[in-house]
Amino acid sequence: MTEELKRGFASDNNAGIHPEVLEAIQNANIGHCIGYGDDIYTSEAIDKIKQQFGKNIDIYITFNGTGSNVLALKMLTESYNSIICAETAHINVDECGAPEKFTGCKLLSVPTENGKLTVEKIRYHMHDFGFEHHAQPKVISLAQVTELGTVYTKNEIEKITDYAHENEIFVHMDGARLCNAAASLGKELREITVDAGIDVLSFGLTKNGAMNAEAVIFFNKKVSENFKYYRKQGMQLASKMRYMSVQFNTLLSNDLWRKNAEHANKMATILAEKVSKFPQIKITQEVQSNGVFAIVPTEIISKLQAEFFFYMWDEGRSEVRWMTSFDTQIEDIEEFMLLLKKLLN
Repeated sequence: MTEELKRGFASDNNAGIHPEVLEAIQNANIGHCIGYGDDIYTSEAIDKIKQQFGKNIDIYITFNGTGSNVLALKMLTESYNSIICAETAHINVDECGAPEKFTGCKLLSVPTENGKLTVEKIRYHMHDFGFEHHAQPKVISLAQVTELGTVYTKNEIEKITDYAHENEIFVHMDGARLCNAAASLGKELREITVDAGIDVLSFGLTKNGAMNAEAVIFFNKKVSENFKYYRKQGMQLASKMRYMSVQFNTLLSNDLWRKNAEHANKMATILAEKVSKFPQIKITQEVQSNGVFAIVPTEIISKLQAEFFFYMWDEGRSEVRWMTSFDTQIEDIEEFMLLLKKLLN
């Protein structure tokens, strides 16, 4: 197996497309369809998404997670507003300043131990309303799953959304790994989003067996007016949308999204159990989804990466991140364990 084809633990973005999704794309590649979403595949995708989240919602297919987050936040804010997020949030550390650039808003980051916001932590930034010298808080953005692999429970989300709405603040959810969170909690997708009070969701399937299949979903339809213009301006309106939409149709049918996410989560749990048997390795976060964070002896990291690529998380702590995917196999983990044992002995 060549280095390019070998499955590593770098990211679920590195995984391929689920075979059923790839087949669906091929089957959609017949004849002509009207572009920009006015096609039967997109119509079906909208119906499938509504089956998961409810009928009274607005849905806009997009193809990039950063674009989805930025446009959702843009729709909720004015340039004088601020957006509260975890210090580790993707919008804060992995989007190259795009949220600030395109919304004009200030990001107010909150230090956390596990990637999760709480009302107590959010409250630190909730002051000086109506004071023109202070950026006005308007959105709380939650990542589900968090960037540290942890998962908000429904009750934790509801506490935040209740507090936010009491203070006339919107709540956005970055749901790039929402499927993994729902699988971890044994919940339906709607239970930890619209039912928990989320206003706007950036819903991603790309990390769960799709290819460039994302959506911005407005549960609060009062704020979605004119979003179609923002989507066009934000370069997230795909001309050949059928190829994105058919992926929603496939993954949201027969619980394929859940099966993929459950498998990825299970592989992470097995990986964590096996590596934790080595006294030289310390798991740093509770494994609740498909990510394993661990402190590893510095001298072996590059040798591990040469065989099973993964990313450093915190070089100062010698902390790494191992991600599993829908296509991770137990054989991958066993081979990784053999190499780990060899390098640690």
